[in-house]
This record gives sequence, C-alpha cells and structure tokens, in this order.
Amino acid sequence: MNDPASLFSEQYFDCAPCGLVVMEADGTLLRCNATLSNWLGYDNDSLLLRSFDQLLTLAGRTFQLTHWGPLLNVQGSVSEVKIGLCHREGHVVAMLLNAVRRETSEGVRYQLALFSTTERDRNEHLVFQAMQRAEELLAQKVSAEQALQRAQDELAAAYAQAQQRALHAEQMVAVASHDLKNPMTAIKMAAQLLARDAHSDRARRLLSSISTSAERAQRMVVDLLDFASIRLGQGLSVRRRNVDLLEAVDQCVGELRIALGNTCIRHLSRGRGQLEVDHDRLHQMIGNLVANSAAYGDMRFPITITTDFSDEGVALSVHNHGPCIAQELLPVLFEPMTRGSCQPAALRSVGLGLFIVKQIVEAHGGRISMTSNPVYGTTFSIFLPA
Repeated sequence: MNDPASLFSEQYFDCAPCGLVVMEADGTLLRCNATLSNWLGYDNDSLLLRSFDQLLTLAGRTFQLTHWGPLLNVQGSVSEVKIGLCHREGHVVAMLLNAVRRETSEGVRYQLALFSTTERDRNEHLVFQAMQRAEELLAQKVSAEQALQRAQDELAAAYAQAQQRALHAEQMVAVASHDLKNPMTAIKMAAQLLARDAHSDRARRLLSSISTSAERAQRMVVDLLDFASIRLGQGLSVRRRNVDLLEAVDQCVGELRIALGNTCIRHLSRGRGQLEVDHDRLHQMIGNLVANSAAYGDMRFPITITTDFSDEGVALSVHNHGPCIAQELLPVLFEPMTRGSCQPAALRSVGLGLFIVKQIVEAHGGRISMTSNPVYGTTFSIFLPA
C-alpha cells in the first residue's frame, strides 16, 4: 500500500507551479517535473535523456561554468540567477534559477527550482513602456507649461504696454480738453459780443451759428474732460450746496432754449424745494439729456422736462417723441461711446453724454432709468434723494 504522504509529495513535485529538477554533479538529470517538461516542449522521458547543460544556451553554459556552478559548490546555494533554457522548437525560455547542493548517500545532488520569467519580462517591458510614455507626457506637460508661461508673460507685457498707452491717451485727452475749454469760451463770448453790433440778418445768423457750434463744442470738451478724469481714477468732482431746484431747472431750460435755437423745450413741475446738489453738474446733466433728445428725437414735438418733489427727494425726467431706442442697446446705453441711433444728427456728440449723466446721478446718490417705445417716445427718469 502506497504511503499517502509519499503520494502527496510526488503529486506536488510533478504539478508544482515552478520547474523542479534533481540532477547529479555532472548535470545528469535524475528527475524533472511535468511543469518544466511542458515549458520546454518535451515529454518527461525525453527530457531525462538530456543533461542540464544541454538545455542551456552557449552563453548559459559559460555562465554556469564561470559563475553560478562554482558559487553553488562553494556556498551550497544560489538564488535568482537568470538563465535561458532551450525549447524543443529552438527558442529560448527565460527563467530564474534557485539551487541547493545536497550531500546524499548516493553522492552530491543539485536540487533546482526554475521560475519562468516570460510573463514577468512582458510585464516589466509594459511597465518600462508605460514609464517611457509617462516621461514623454511629463516632458510635453513641462514644455506646454513653459510655453503657456511665456505666452502669459508676453500677454502681461502687452497688456501693461496697452494700459500705459491707454493711460497716455487718456492723459492727452484730459490735457487737450482742459486746454480747449478757454479758447472755446472765448469764441462763444466773442460771437455773442459781435452779435450785438451786427447790422445785417446774415451776420446775425452766422454769429448765431458760431455761438451754437461753440456751445456744442464746449459741451463735448466738458464731457471729454469728465470722461478722462473718471478713467484716470480721479472720479467726477461734485460740489454740493443747497439749491432751489425749480429755479435751477428753469434757468437751465432758459439757457438751453437759447443754445438749441428753434427746439421747443417745456418744463412741467409739481411742487418745489431745496436740494443739496452741484448746481453746475445739474445743468450739465439736464443739458446732456436735452441735447440727446434734440439729436435723436422728433423735433416736431416738444422736449418735456418734469420735476416732481416729495419728502424723499425729487423725480426729474426728460421726454422726447421720435424713434425708440433699440432693445440691443439697452444693456450698454450708459456706457461710453454708445449712441442710441445710427442716423446722422446735427447735434450729435462724441457718445459720452449718457455716460456722464449716469456718473453725475450716481455721484449725488441717485439712480437713472430709461423707457422707450415707438408710440410714447423716450423718457429718461432720474431720482435724486433729499
């Protein structure tokens, strides 16, 4: 009866997941398991007819004689020695060898355990390829980041230059606007003085035209100067004092009737009262709104200014008939260089009027809004708090 332990040992030897070999000192194979036979393409009996050195490649035999063979005899064991065994069909199967030297009653025996490295080599190759690819991607990432940094630096430099040029341009506008105020005032006053001594209707008409053009140019200069001051970070200067608002609006309307010639302007008011405002800025605000109405409205109908006093403050509006303002312009209507129409107009400004109006209103702590439709016309509504 066979010993169960012996049977288990035989089964384990034959079916072990590694190649197992017992050989004599001269390389004669005494036992080989089925695992090694299958790896090398032999049946077990055919494999035992060969010596171990016959399974080695030429380089492998040399390596055995010069390295791991003597080392095995001296220290009694070797581990993790990479060798190549020849397959029956001629190709080489890479393996790792672990071996021990045993002294037995029958003589010296070498017990070898061989592990195929085909899968491990394939995995190592895949890992190596992945590492190479990762290094390439990292190099590409570093290169892209460097290019992005260079582009950002160039963009920042270009932006700084553009900002500097814009600052210079705004400073130039501010200086030019400031320097133009005095000659425009002189032209306007000279035209008014000459008009007193004019002896013909033609001369009076020409002088009136000069005065009107000078007035319009002066408004443009003031708007440009305010715009430059805002853009340069100095803000809009406001000097508030107690003003009889009804009287101030009436005065402004009287001046506008003269400046705008045949334009019909009317002022409707409910109540009256004092308000802390900048008198000059109030005139500028109403003047810009009326000039805007004269430029884009239908002058067959009057421009109507209304003031409505309450305990909370005053509601002031400027209304004109004519084409309505396009819906797409509403979000940017109070932005600089925006006009409510593309139609030519003799009184057109540089597109800063509504922007300046909004700045004046907000400087007084107020708010402004606008409604426009083709039937009822366009109304700008302002509320200035008490």
